[in-house]
Amino acid sequence: QVQLVESGGGLVQAGGSLRLSCEGSGRTFNTYTVAWFRQAPGKEREFVAAISWTGGSTYYADSVKGRFTISKDNAKNTRYLQMNSLKPEDTAVYYCAAERLGSSSRYGDDSQYNMDSWGKGTLVTVSS
Repeated sequence: QVQLVESGGGLVQAGGSLRLSCEGSGRTFNTYTVAWFRQAPGKEREFVAAISWTGGSTYYADSVKGRFTISKDNAKNTRYLQMNSLKPEDTAVYYCAAERLGSSSRYGDDSQYNMDSWGKGTLVTVSS
């Protein structure tokens, strides 16, 4: 399994932007599909975005489509989540997760049960 470390969370005003990073350890990290999930206080953890280990496919929750972009830098063993036009309802702890050779044709909330590794999370707070 790989180790994942998230960074980039913080406090931002509504309409602002943040970029989250997920750095993975190990030589096999680039064979993992990486996803972002988030969990707001009192709510279930939900899917946000994913990028396939081949880099050819990206997936987004409807709630973030058009505002968030997931990308990868294999040389740095890092995946990014660029978050624009942030809303107060985006406030949550954001988790990075990885699935070895993940090749699903769709990703959603249930995908969390397929993940092999998880980071500890980074808090994003959007003020109104």
